[in-house]
Amino acid sequence: MFLPKMKKGLLLLGMFLLLVSCSEYQKVLKDAEPGEKYALAEQIYNEAQAENSKKKYRKALRLFEQIVPQFRGKPQGEKVTFLFADTYYQLNDHYLAGYQFERFTQSYPNSERIEEATFKSAKSYYELSPRYDLDQTETYKAIEELQKYIDAFPNGENLAEANELATELRVKLEKKAYEIAKQYHHTSSYKAAIVAFTNFLSDYPGSPYREAAYYHRFDSAYELAINSYEYLMAERLNDAKGFYNDYMRYHGEGDEYYDLIRASSEDIDSRLQNF
Repeated sequence: MFLPKMKKGLLLLGMFLLLVSCSEYQKVLKDAEPGEKYALAEQIYNEAQAENSKKKYRKALRLFEQIVPQFRGKPQGEKVTFLFADTYYQLNDHYLAGYQFERFTQSYPNSERIEEATFKSAKSYYELSPRYDLDQTETYKAIEELQKYIDAFPNGENLAEANELATELRVKLEKKAYEIAKQYHHTSSYKAAIVAFTNFLSDYPGSPYREAAYYHRFDSAYELAINSYEYLMAERLNDAKGFYNDYMRYHGEGDEYYDLIRASSEDIDSRLQNF
């Protein structure tokens, strides 16, 4: 009998303390001075970190939102501004985290936490980067911010991750450019495909899609040639042969497209004998 009563008592005590805590929080949120709000916001933020509690981060955020403007230019302003940005970061609000960390780095360039803020700003923009087939404005922004971190902190704690994230985003841009060129090829827009693949090879010389780009550029020129009027065919077959030579300069037997391109090249040689 005693144990159930004890459990019930503890439950009631816990509920009472929770109500008191919520009541105190609401009172501070509505009526307290900025200093009191700051003290409670920092306390709740620290508890959120210790417990990995999104709920507590949201509570801290409501307080920070009220006091950040009031602490600008004051000694506590640097810390308040950083915690405010980091609260957004911990809540995965990547847009506002990136923006607030960027403001922090502009306002406090000599802060001891400038490296952390610069990296978290860049990583927030990285998280906003969409899949490759969508508009890549955010991807360009993320690469720019990551490069700022890499340039500013060549021995930084997060340098390896920043380089890895930047490389991942650049590959995403490469994939988008490659897929656009490939789409021209698949829809028989061969002239546009040749231009797109040429630009791709110029812009991304070290791309993992390089062999495929060389092959599809050749194949676009080959298809354009064999489907041309006769008076254009010889010139276009020779153009295609030039793209074949470009492929062979870097690739050979055993590579993915070698057998296909050799067969088409032999067909070109056979056709050119008729001119």
